[in-house]
Amino acid sequence: MTHPYWVAFTSIVYKEVRRFLRIWPQTLLPPAITMVLYFVIFGNLIGRRIGDMGGFDYMQFIVPGLIMMTVITNSYGNVSSSFFSNKFQKSIEELLVSPVPNWIILSGFVVGGVARGLACGLIVMLLSLWFTHLPISNLAITVSVILMTAVVFSIAGLINAIFATKFDDVTIVPTFILTPLTYLGGVFYSVSLLPDVWQWISKLNPILYMVNTFRYGIIGVSDIPIGFAYFMLFVFVVVLGGWAMYLLNTGRGLRS
Repeated sequence: MTHPYWVAFTSIVYKEVRRFLRIWPQTLLPPAITMVLYFVIFGNLIGRRIGDMGGFDYMQFIVPGLIMMTVITNSYGNVSSSFFSNKFQKSIEELLVSPVPNWIILSGFVVGGVARGLACGLIVMLLSLWFTHLPISNLAITVSVILMTAVVFSIAGLINAIFATKFDDVTIVPTFILTPLTYLGGVFYSVSLLPDVWQWISKLNPILYMVNTFRYGIIGVSDIPIGFAYFMLFVFVVVLGGWAMYLLNTGRGLRS
């Protein structure tokens, strides 16, 4: 007999995946179009003037960062918008009063966010093959870091949705925090090109570690130690996951 917790978990995941697939022109198509523009403008036009980066052409260098940027924004956006919609419509209260544990609720929404993030990342990766060659230096690192990153930002999106009181609050963090951190996270440049003081400041940006570790998995180059990057990712998963569980258990921002 199927365990009730498994039924609850798969139901939440199915709802989340079906939600973003049903409106694919809004969830899957825009990232693809945006990234193609990045490939054309930054990779082909500007990249020809820049030359190579660490022995690789500029297009190969930026593609891993652009894929990671897609995964981050879509994992975060999927959970923050979906969970807040459930909170706004009061349907989240049905889950909270049900016998479903909060860790099942958290896991279901996070897996839904990871699914959308990875789907968009895969689309961007396939499109990038029209513009450059991706050698995949280490498949294990490539897969593990993109999964952990999607989990981190899915949890962060849920936390954002819990604290949000109106739809505008859902877009504040991506617009004023997430986007600047992403662009300053080494997507378009190597931090080794920066002056020492700016290299130190850049290393305070957590996205730098995610982008560089993923780039190492793809083309084998990184500006930061891979072991330390994994440690940082693990810390983010534990801290954000624990915070999200605390908010769900206490009903902070959920129970009126």
